[in-house]
Amino acid sequence: MVTYKEDYVLNSRGIQLFTCSWKPEAELHQEPKALIFLCHGYAMESSITMSSTAMRLANAGFAVYGMDYEGHGKSGGLNGYVKKFDDLVLDVSSHYSSICEMEENKGKMRFLMGESMGGAVVLLLARKKPDFWDGAVLVAPMCKLAEDIKPHPMVISFLTKLTRFIPTWKIVPSNDIIDVAFKESHIRKQVRENEYCYKGRPRLKTAHQLLMVSLDLEKNLHQVSMPFIVLHGEDDKVTDQNVSKLLYEVASSSDKTFKLYPNMWHGLLYGESPENLTIVFSDIINWLNERASVKNQRLETELKHMNDGFSMHK
Repeated sequence: MVTYKEDYVLNSRGIQLFTCSWKPEAELHQEPKALIFLCHGYAMESSITMSSTAMRLANAGFAVYGMDYEGHGKSGGLNGYVKKFDDLVLDVSSHYSSICEMEENKGKMRFLMGESMGGAVVLLLARKKPDFWDGAVLVAPMCKLAEDIKPHPMVISFLTKLTRFIPTWKIVPSNDIIDVAFKESHIRKQVRENEYCYKGRPRLKTAHQLLMVSLDLEKNLHQVSMPFIVLHGEDDKVTDQNVSKLLYEVASSSDKTFKLYPNMWHGLLYGESPENLTIVFSDIINWLNERASVKNQRLETELKHMNDGFSMHK
């Protein structure tokens, strides 16, 4: 059994952000194996599209947390608008860090899991607090946008100039992401019918921010030092599989894994056939299980401090 809860928190700019959690019900007082923090993709949300992912992880014994970014899902802000990516990352860092620091969660391993743009969020969270997180699952991360969905360089240059004057306008020419991201037609239908998913053209400032972030990440792949597994579909037309492979090759991390899936698309977590989803989640859960069962240096230090504090207060 899994217990699902929803709540709202205020960010530093006074915007209400939707948050949610999926926790395995305690059996014989058994604690969750680890904490997993979900970072959804651009225009998506947590409570519906990420629910099947969270349920799989919670049923495998993990406590799972999600949130909708400003301008996404059930959170406040202009729909589909990312004014400043750094603010988005700050919101996620602040909320997820506060969960880690709750008394009930001290002494537990902390893993980030990001899909597409959420993969970029994860890499920036790790850059912000490199020793805080114990590992990451990167699913088709937005380290570089695929050429198929990027406008012509001259169009990008023109739109970049316009960003200063009409940042919220929906005038960026782009293919229908839903059509190229999710292989299963019934999933495409579900996403289109989900009122909390943004389906308009990308807003000017949003598109510019995503482009700048992906260029920044592509230049700094070598800096990634935490343990990670990166997963990509061979037929992905949204984010570039070659950059995922490059991340695996050049990252400074000593614990890194790369999985490339033949004939799979961008939406590896819920857009594929049941058989393909079983393969993907088997790889993810096995990777998490292996690392959640071994205490690392951060956790050893934290547990030592907790025990030292307990001894002092006796």
